[in-house]
Amino acid sequence: MSDNNDFGAFYKSGEPIADAKAPSGPIENRWTTRKFEAKLVNPANKRKKTVIIIGTGLAGGSAGATLGEAGYKVIQFCFQDSPRRAHSIAAQGGINAAKNYRNDGDSVHRLFYDTVKGGDFRARESNVHRLAEISTQIIDQCVAQGVPFAREYGGLLDNRSFGGTQVSRTFYARGQTGQQLL
Repeated sequence: MSDNNDFGAFYKSGEPIADAKAPSGPIENRWTTRKFEAKLVNPANKRKKTVIIIGTGLAGGSAGATLGEAGYKVIQFCFQDSPRRAHSIAAQGGINAAKNYRNDGDSVHRLFYDTVKGGDFRARESNVHRLAEISTQIIDQCVAQGVPFAREYGGLLDNRSFGGTQVSRTFYARGQTGQQLL
């Protein structure tokens, strides 16, 4: 090879990676379609099934709690000294939700776009859209469970613009949001 910049012999651009488990159709409807097409488990059979969850961070902990509430037997494993050592504790800046408290034009679509763009377009878009859809419910659930989010003088939840967002959508608990969520 005469030119050091000629990677043609070594590199070939392939097909984009497809999310094989996501249903086809518009992104806004994929999770609704998936939930409708999923097989249901008879409530009497839920007690007979055991679900094993690896990890006790925010994702594993909430999955275990949700499945336990639904009636499944749940076994959870933690590899750290304590569940409090999960990496979720690193989320100190806050948690985003498209509540549009400040009337600055925030929406599910804007949160979806900002999240996909912030991840350099590497995320599974149908999953990010679902997360944006339920983001407001996640904040409400956290408040109901006692997470001490910052509040404005009048008592409403405070939020701020954080991480380069153009709108105020980050709900926070001082500088220890991840620890408080855990």
